[in-house]
Order: sequence, then C-alpha cells, then structure tokens
Amino acid sequence: MGNFTFEEMNLMCIYNTGSRTGLMEALTEMRGELSPEETELRELTDSALTKLCAMTDEKFAELELYPDFDQ
Repeated sequence: MGNFTFEEMNLMCIYNTGSRTGLMEALTEMRGELSPEETELRELTDSALTKLCAMTDEKFAELELYPDFDQ
C-alpha cells in the first residue's frame, strides 16, 4: 500500500514528525503556505496526502523515511 514516488518519499522525509497524522498535519500546513505559482509542489503534496490518508498507522511505521541523496 502506498506506492509513493521518489519525490513523495523525499517530501515526507523533510516533513516527517514521526507519526502518520503528524506528517499529514505538517504537509497540510506547508501546503497552505504555497503560492499560486507553486503548482508542482502543491500536486506532489496532494498526492502524498491522498496516499497517507489511505494507509494505516501500522503501514506508515513500516516506511523508511530517510532521505536518499544518491538519486
């Protein structure tokens, strides 16, 4: 479940609070600060939020949210 893209995973690494709900709140707050021109980041955030909403806390705990700077 999830099937997060590389970009979504990196975004979640940046805003990870340690819990699924905390991450969702942080992403929602960040999304509210975006300018109208930041459509790509808005779409990326929306996609990640949709996938986070659909998963359980247990599945979230299985994610390895560490940035991959090699790609």
